[in-house]
This record gives sequence, structure tokens and C-alpha cells, in this order.
Amino acid sequence: MTSTTPDPVAALLRHAATTWIAPRFRHLADEEVMQKAPGEWVTTVDRDVEAFLTPELQSLVPGSRVVGEEQCAETPELLDQLDEGTVWLVDPLDGTFNFISGREPLSSMVALLENGVTVGAWMLNPISGVLHHARRGQGAWREGERLHATPGPGLRRAVVKTRFLPQEHQARVATWPDVKILPGLNCAGAEYPALAEDAFDATLYWRKLAWDHAPGTLFIAEAGGVAARLDGTPYRAGDRQPGLLVARSREVWEEAAAAWKTS
Repeated sequence: MTSTTPDPVAALLRHAATTWIAPRFRHLADEEVMQKAPGEWVTTVDRDVEAFLTPELQSLVPGSRVVGEEQCAETPELLDQLDEGTVWLVDPLDGTFNFISGREPLSSMVALLENGVTVGAWMLNPISGVLHHARRGQGAWREGERLHATPGPGLRRAVVKTRFLPQEHQARVATWPDVKILPGLNCAGAEYPALAEDAFDATLYWRKLAWDHAPGTLFIAEAGGVAARLDGTPYRAGDRQPGLLVARSREVWEEAAAAWKTS
């Protein structure tokens, strides 16, 4: 696949956006919103989009299987086999709380895994229709424009997701010198492209659910950035250990990792 080749995954995401997501944006009824766990929200739109994408994605690659966020809410053991075979990871609507609140950003995300390695990534803003996508070895793209993250050092602005970050680590991050700590966008599918487009320099995630980060980590790597665990080892979608540091360049990643270790 290149930037100009017809992309069936993008077509499926666009269909889901125009059929379910955009029409319900700012028009959700109370009965369409549910809490699946304390502080974890889902809507009928999340479930409808995942139900649509599941058989459609499977039909694109015979023998593949789909692991979706809403499926895993009911059957978490689906995450145990991400390193085996061809797997589509699906986040039907990243930023669900934003969606419920009637605000952006939002993203529908798909990642394609081959034996645990992410080889394809798609992140669609279902309201604007802008697609960010990547294939391993073929670059990162915003629609038909190839993106290159800004190289070089300079950790000035970092998004730190504090909701799941242990208190002692929150105190460590607060001591980072000369770094403006930002709260983020409440949508990983928007944060990864924003990082590649120089909205900030690095992002620190503690919880790293596979569907939230498999697409973005491939995207940022193909744009020339770095995503790795806090000890520097590579990220894999099947890894459930906490801690993921993402930066727009190797130099910034090293600077952020050093700040983490010494704070």
C-alpha cells in the first residue's frame, strides 16, 4: 500500500464514521451511554462501530482475527494471544468521554499485527475525516502527505497522562526542569499525530492498552520518532507492563528518559 493506493481499511473507517459516529456526535441520548467500569465509559456507537468493523476486517485477510476494545471488556483473555498470527486491533471510538461530552478530538483506530509486530496503522478523525496512517517501512502519512517529525533535541513540552500514573511518579515528573507539562487531548489517536506534527515533544503514558498504542507507536516510528518502554526496550502490543515514553526524535527520547531516571 502507498499513499495513493485504494485503502479498504480507510474506506471501512470512513463508512463507520459517516454512518454511526458523526450523526450521533452531540446527539446522544442518555440511554446510549453506559459505564462499563468505574470511570470507563462506552456508548452504543462504540459497540455498533466495532460490530461493523469486525467481520469486514476479517474478510480482508483470510484467517485473521479481530481483537476489539469492547470485545475485551467482556472477554479480556483475547489479549493473551496478540503475538500469534494475524490480528486486527480495533478501537472503534477513541476519546469516548470526549464524544459523550460533545467535544473533539476523536479517533477511530485500527492496527494490523503480524505475530505481535504492528505492520499497519490507521487513525481517522471521524468528524473532520482526516486520516493518519502508516505501514511498516513505508512511512507515516496525513492523507496523501508524508510526515516527518521534527528532529533534534529540545524537551520543552511533554504530555503526561496522570490518571493512571502512581502518585510517586507524578511527583517525579513535576520536578522535570524547564519542561511544560501538558494534560493531553484525552485521545491517543489524536495525540500521536499531534506529536509527529510538533504540537509537543514527548508523551508519557503509564497504562498502555494495546488498541490505544499499537497504531500510534508504528505511526510515530515511521515519522522518525521513538516509542519505547521506560527502560528503553521496544514496545510490543502484547506487552502489558506499564510505562511508555514517546518522543519526536531519538534525542528528545533520550533527554526525557534521562529526566525520568534522575527526577
